[in-house]
Amino acid sequence: MWKQASRNILLAISGVLSLFLVYVLARNAESVPSGGKLSPETVERADAKISEFVFTQSNKDQIEWKITAKQARLFEGEQQAHLNDVTVTLYGGEGKAFNVTGEEGIFDMATKSFSLFNKEAPLMVETRDGYTIYTNHVTWTNESKEVATRDPVRIVGRGVEVTGRGFLVRLTSEEFEVLEDVRVALIPVS
Repeated sequence: MWKQASRNILLAISGVLSLFLVYVLARNAESVPSGGKLSPETVERADAKISEFVFTQSNKDQIEWKITAKQARLFEGEQQAHLNDVTVTLYGGEGKAFNVTGEEGIFDMATKSFSLFNKEAPLMVETRDGYTIYTNHVTWTNESKEVATRDPVRIVGRGVEVTGRGFLVRLTSEEFEVLEDVRVALIPVS
């Protein structure tokens, strides 16, 4: 009798956890851009269109980061800007930390966070320390000052090539880590 009751309780807990996991995955899937172009219907419903878009985030008198885009479509209801031909410059404690360039991006005006992505060629993240990071998609979380991806990543610089899946860059400490399947190779320095 108690075995059947404990099985039923464990089954119920498993069901609740499964539903929670589905909810979390669905919610996160909605927040990450698909990587495709905006549909003509989406473009037409934009509240405003801006050429040569520039947004700068400052803390006191110090610039933290800057987004430039050739074109932005603003959606006031969603508090988003959909960007084309985007360059983001993130600044660390000693000046420019790195640049990220992408074909498209989504900027959340409420949280000051953004996502950048390319459809085919990888994004390039260039650090001031001489490393170049290649991946298909990155997100910036303004609250934690972190750049991250879950996509495959390749980092090249200073005679080293690192490959893996996912990375996390902490702007405050200017450190980055590759999260999974890490492989390191020494390459000739040119």
